[in-house]
Amino acid sequence: MRNTKLVAGLSVAALTALGVTAFTFGGNGNQEEKKEETANIQEVKQEAEYTGDTFVSSSLLSALYDNVENNAKLKEQTGTLMYSEAGMSEALDGYGNYITVADNETGNASVEALDVALKFVPEGSVIAGYTNLGVSNVTTYLNVRSGAGTDHNIVGKMPGGAACEILGEEDGWYKIQSGSVNGYVDKQYILSGYEANVKAMETMKNVLKVNCDVLNVRQEPSQDCSIATRVENGEILEILEILEGESNGWYKININNLEGYVSAEYVESMTTLPVAESIATLVAADGTSTTYSSANASQKAIDIINYAYQFLGNPYVYGGNSLTNGIDCSGFCQQIFGHFGYSLPRTSSAYPGAGTRISYTEAQPGDILVYRYSDGSGHVAIYIGNGKIVHASTPATGICIGNAYFTTPYCAVRVIS
Repeated sequence: MRNTKLVAGLSVAALTALGVTAFTFGGNGNQEEKKEETANIQEVKQEAEYTGDTFVSSSLLSALYDNVENNAKLKEQTGTLMYSEAGMSEALDGYGNYITVADNETGNASVEALDVALKFVPEGSVIAGYTNLGVSNVTTYLNVRSGAGTDHNIVGKMPGGAACEILGEEDGWYKIQSGSVNGYVDKQYILSGYEANVKAMETMKNVLKVNCDVLNVRQEPSQDCSIATRVENGEILEILEILEGESNGWYKININNLEGYVSAEYVESMTTLPVAESIATLVAADGTSTTYSSANASQKAIDIINYAYQFLGNPYVYGGNSLTNGIDCSGFCQQIFGHFGYSLPRTSSAYPGAGTRISYTEAQPGDILVYRYSDGSGHVAIYIGNGKIVHASTPATGICIGNAYFTTPYCAVRVIS
């Protein structure tokens, strides 16, 4: 028998949503009800597992397995956890080995915990594409270094709850691969094994990955509708709604607070976790190495970018003015540069005139990239080099590192002289 564990978290409503029925026994009724329950327990004890407060029948397990194979909605959020088909298939495939005799002494069972079968955590990974899953256990960002130790350069940053493949261990550090980033992370900040799978099951999100060269984001769910913006191949999009009825085959999405619609034909639906973002090494004016930008940056730009990184992981709030408790994109740029004595606008629409306007192709670290959408809204971000930005993105992602070319910038603005 494998050494496996169970984790709680869903309500019975989650099973109902999947079309699954279950045996349930309550322990708080009158004596006659308890006698009847005890009789029922005796009838099913050969096919049920007792887990302290829950019974799971083998018929329930069979129904769950059928849902893994046939229910397309299994990838969606259900209660407090989310599951990939791959993880659930592995979980339920071997679950029959763990059916034991129910406890006929107490007969107590919690309706709220009846979905225990969905809490089975496999030994491998609940996320497709990982065999030895690690998950960053931090609230903001975790540094990925070029070697095992804090004296090595930072080559990337993992947001909290990000996934990685653990490749090995050296002197208390894990060697990992996360997205395109290869490096080392302090072992104490990485969940692995069972704990990593539990964390993943709690936090996985269903997102879209663009699988065409350039994807048109429409203002309405129709190929005949106006284009709100365009996004590049490989960009990850936040799902707001899966449309049905006449608009079947379309998703409503959010990309840096532009809401629009994309056709399912040009995106891949994925249930996954975020991954690390790469950061290049820069030698500062004093000869020391920093890691928040690329070459050709001034010392002032380095200082500004370093300061901006102190707030990674903090929340996005539209109209907010707090770098710690919530801020939006223009407020973020205004306050980061304001810390160094620069006066910048409070609205993204005013940024093209906030400094020396240049082509986005000429942007250097410390410049501000300006984005404009067809609906009149826009976005601003601080360019950090190597095709990356630091910005207050969306309520889902907060202050983060992102792709500078998720859509073609309108222009760049240089405010550092």
